[in-house]
Amino acid sequence: MYIAINRFKIARGQEARFEEVWRNRKSYLDDVPGFIEFRLLRGVPGEEATVFLSHSQWESEQAFTDWTRSEAFRLAHQQARSPEGVLIGHPQFEGYSTVDLSPNI
Repeated sequence: MYIAINRFKIARGQEARFEEVWRNRKSYLDDVPGFIEFRLLRGVPGEEATVFLSHSQWESEQAFTDWTRSEAFRLAHQQARSPEGVLIGHPQFEGYSTVDLSPNI
């Protein structure tokens, strides 16, 4: 399994506007091969910003990579721009492969 995370710093007071963008966008993920699940996570508000994480699970890193090169990705991201003053800096991407911890038999 592969986990893809994007970290967003959202200006205090702009959290609802950011959430609304995500709530109203079409993700096109339901028909993407290898996609498992998506969640938007909200952190504890700080003095200047609240951190949000977009968290998606994929069957493999290749499935995620294929999606980033697809028409579905392009369509989903063309409508995902946050209004002016909402996002502080650029999102930061982190990708993780799961580690199999099952015992060798």
